[in-house]
Amino acid sequence: MLKLQQRLTRELQQNRHVKIVKSAHWCIPIRTIEVTYEPIRRSTMDVLMQMLLISMQEANFQNVEELSELLLVDPLFIGDLVSLMSRVRLIEQTDGFYRLTPKGEQQLARGIFEEELEVETATLLFSPCHQAILPAGEEDIEEFDELPEPYRYVDKEAEQQEQFDEAMLLAALQQEEEATSAQKIVETIVTAEAQQINDIPCLQFILYDKEKNIVYVRVWNTLLNQWDEKLEQQLTEKEQLQWREQYL
Repeated sequence: MLKLQQRLTRELQQNRHVKIVKSAHWCIPIRTIEVTYEPIRRSTMDVLMQMLLISMQEANFQNVEELSELLLVDPLFIGDLVSLMSRVRLIEQTDGFYRLTPKGEQQLARGIFEEELEVETATLLFSPCHQAILPAGEEDIEEFDELPEPYRYVDKEAEQQEQFDEAMLLAALQQEEEATSAQKIVETIVTAEAQQINDIPCLQFILYDKEKNIVYVRVWNTLLNQWDEKLEQQLTEKEQLQWREQYL
């Protein structure tokens, strides 16, 4: 922590007009949330699948062989597609004939194929101070021998909350999925369980710019490994009027 503070101090004082008038460090709470969710894969429906669905919509077919003869496509290909469409509930057999389900009708009309994938699990990090999921993972949480005092503006009620906005969780999961697969869509949260709280150190610097005659704050978030504009904004709103009196 000391080396980090020294590096940031050098960085902030590169401008000869800027002087650090006060430095401090404190912790913010970060809640770990384990989320299970059902992703889907969305893609443009291929021509053969469309032809099969339209055929089943317009006529009665009892088996793969009849469809194969009509479309002049190898029964193996037809069989694989029919099995897939049955599994994802685009079609079903009623009175011995293939029929489109409401889901199949809808996807055919849109020309979009949506395949439900296996349930997955992810760990998200929620910050009560930001009221947001932070773009970091458990592997980014460092172990420290000693931790500073808690951030003085922690919302205690938010710190203890165990229910989270579903839209916020979905957006965070979707962001993670897009980093690996643009075709995966997250639309359904199965469970979201609040787990342990980790304390994350932050370094605070109050600075005076002699040239501009302003006092301002910078806060380094060790979890994000960057300056934290949200925390800086909070401190500015609550304390800026005091800084000039206290430090100049």
